[in-house]
Amino acid sequence: MAPDGRQTLAGVALADGRVVDLQLDGSRIAAMPAAAGPARRLALPLPVDPHLHLDKTHTAGRAGRGAPGLFGAIEATRADKVHWTAADIRARAGRALAEAETAGMRGVRTHVDWEDAGEPRAWGVLGAMAREWRGRITIQRAALCPLDLIGDPALGPDIAVRVAECEDAVLGAFVYRNDALHDKLARVFALAERHALPLDFHVDEGLDPEARGIETIIELTARHGMAGRVLCGHACSLSVRPAPEAAAVLARAAEAGVGLCALPTTNTWLQDAAPGRTPRLRGIAPLHEARAAGVEVMLGADNVADPFYPYGAYDPLDVLRQAAWAAHLEPGAWIDAVTTTPARWLGLDAGTLEPGAPADFLLLPAPGWDEALRHPCISRRVFRAGHETSAPLTNALTDEAPL
Repeated sequence: MAPDGRQTLAGVALADGRVVDLQLDGSRIAAMPAAAGPARRLALPLPVDPHLHLDKTHTAGRAGRGAPGLFGAIEATRADKVHWTAADIRARAGRALAEAETAGMRGVRTHVDWEDAGEPRAWGVLGAMAREWRGRITIQRAALCPLDLIGDPALGPDIAVRVAECEDAVLGAFVYRNDALHDKLARVFALAERHALPLDFHVDEGLDPEARGIETIIELTARHGMAGRVLCGHACSLSVRPAPEAAAVLARAAEAGVGLCALPTTNTWLQDAAPGRTPRLRGIAPLHEARAAGVEVMLGADNVADPFYPYGAYDPLDVLRQAAWAAHLEPGAWIDAVTTTPARWLGLDAGTLEPGAPADFLLLPAPGWDEALRHPCISRRVFRAGHETSAPLTNALTDEAPL
């Protein structure tokens, strides 16, 4: 970098296929003229993860894996909650955020289990951490309530008030073949409208084709005029419904403005799981079909080092790598699913790389996306406001940088 803050990064490939010389002037991108030579490296906006569980993270070693499948993970986590003191939650979430920061993340949305009328301890801890991390990583919280709780006319309104009183908070629910599902979801939408809250659902997280909560969510989104404010995570059951049915649902989702967040690692790990049996089904929402229908699609890490997924990393490039093989994605065509699209859905600046924009980006030492994602430990340079802030990725086992 020159003393006046100007620098040029030559031969930079972008997600749209252009190869440019990236010219920086202090904290901004000054110009992006076409490069004279071939691509030498890749640049992408700083990533954003729209679907995490920072309250559960780094519990896999303590809680174990439980029985195979979603409900085994739920039970293992429930048993582990006896250890969830404020200090425990803070330490585990802090490890996760440190890893996310060194990976270049600039924003996350974390779901927080909210299982009864009282406010969960993790809600307050993560709220305090959101304030402490401001300016480094934007942290949003989504209240993950059972639909039977948040849809209860006696209990839901007070929870919604508490969520609405918090900065950067979102109302959510776990929806799976509930009794009186339409009535309960209608109450949730009414609460969201009353308090001007976005909604984020765990919906149809299973391989039962009769799990159709997403259809009610789409209907209510259109009725309440909440386009761009309702995000559906998982939607695994769409993967086992007849193609014409799934296509019709996705067309309605696009028209209503409902977003879709797929979680490739957790869903391939938990869905179609049984003892002593190799899984046949992947359980991933139909991403290609959703995008073709006009639905805005995102990818998230979901669970990292907990009973729902004992592996993983707080690195959207790793999420994209896993999605590439699991869902047959062309990585370069899906960079937006871990960068600009989730950024907009979290209410952040999209982070598009263009002249005049903040110089916030990742730089990878590879001429193309296949090469970049082929190496799980590829180095990266993280630029924030034009300054390189790169650091070795944190070792999740020891909290130390690798030797």
